Amino acid sequence: MIAWLNRLVDLVEESLTEDLDVTRLAAAVGTTEHHLRRMFSSLAGMPLSEYVRRRRMTVAAADVVSGSQDLLGIAVRHGYGSAEAFGRAFQAVHGVTPGQARRDGGPFRTQPRLRFRLTVEGEHPMDVRLVSRPAFRLAGHAARVPLRHEGVNPAIQEHVAALAPQEHLRLKALGDAEPHGLLAVSADLDPDRREGSPLTYLHGVAVSDAVEVPGDLDVIPVEAGSWAVFRAAGPYPETLQTVWAATATEWFPSNPWRLRPGPEVVAVLERADDFSTATVELWLPVEPA
Repeated sequence: MIAWLNRLVDLVEESLTEDLDVTRLAAAVGTTEHHLRRMFSSLAGMPLSEYVRRRRMTVAAADVVSGSQDLLGIAVRHGYGSAEAFGRAFQAVHGVTPGQARRDGGPFRTQPRLRFRLTVEGEHPMDVRLVSRPAFRLAGHAARVPLRHEGVNPAIQEHVAALAPQEHLRLKALGDAEPHGLLAVSADLDPDRREGSPLTYLHGVAVSDAVEVPGDLDVIPVEAGSWAVFRAAGPYPETLQTVWAATATEWFPSNPWRLRPGPEVVAVLERADDFSTATVELWLPVEPA
């Protein structure tokens, strides 16, 4: 993975003046767009599209300051159809307009070229199992909420708290498939996992085709396939979020699997009464790399 991430950075550098074609880049490094976006975002700390935008404007800044070409020509050279569109992008990165930068020589916010390196980690073994599941459904109560990488998500907390206690019991009685128990499901995630981007959150259970789902519940169909199941216990939700991040930084780089499209599911196996601690399983849809 380290090799293809660095190859990706090289390919981006070779095509900074072209439209970003993530599908082509993924094919060139031998992976899928879905996996490429998730891994790059997790390891680089920013979406691939944001990195490309910053690199474009870093290179463009040198052209602006040199004064050897008019601003429209620079805009076209860097893939923008007008000086106005280029100016907005330039100011969003550098905080000044191209005209101000040319007059004052800056200031600029430079994005260095990324280089991924292997570091020795993983001193704490990850508790993971691989399972193959036939197609099933996820049934429950869904809502659109913003993605939050750290801490409690207030929108999710409010959504679940609004459900009556008897509704949790009804859902648990309905579930008849693995993952067992009440589930926290994230679906329709932004490919780059941007903080604050919308996703579909479902509080529900897994059901087989034999179950007749009541009409007042939302349903997410799930295709047959393999799953990597990570088990963790500790403070909630911090432990879960740490494991989620470690799948990208430690597990995927050292195992011959990659993410495939599909919902990401958290099964709460045990928890304290106040939910301050919990034992959970994180289910990620995977396929051979």
